[in-house]
Amino acid sequence: MSDLTAQITANRSLGEAVCQRLSAEIDKLGFAASEALPYPQYDEARFELVKDPYTGGHNLACHWFNHANKQRLGKLQFNSDGSFYAEFDVVKPHPRKSQWFVEGVTAWGQADNIKAEAKLLPLTP
Repeated sequence: MSDLTAQITANRSLGEAVCQRLSAEIDKLGFAASEALPYPQYDEARFELVKDPYTGGHNLACHWFNHANKQRLGKLQFNSDGSFYAEFDVVKPHPRKSQWFVEGVTAWGQADNIKAEAKLLPLTP
């Protein structure tokens, strides 16, 4: 088994939990079902190992892309210290608060403590 395959397998459970948390944050915003927003799926990511400049070890990076135009939608990185950081683009006006634009959602933490929030930008008249 390659190092990449081993990392993908080792991080699967947490990766799926992070994807669920990002999706829940998108759902909390209240978009209509007809908007058909993309959601992060662990198995749909493109995976690579990236060198951690601090430890010299390898971190697993997961990237999601729009299938139509290959534009990046998000990233999840598992760090060698057991922490992670994820972001996933929404890029739409807030469905209930007209003064806000939803840039995306983020999640961070460790397996036993996943935190998440929406990234909102104020709309100026």
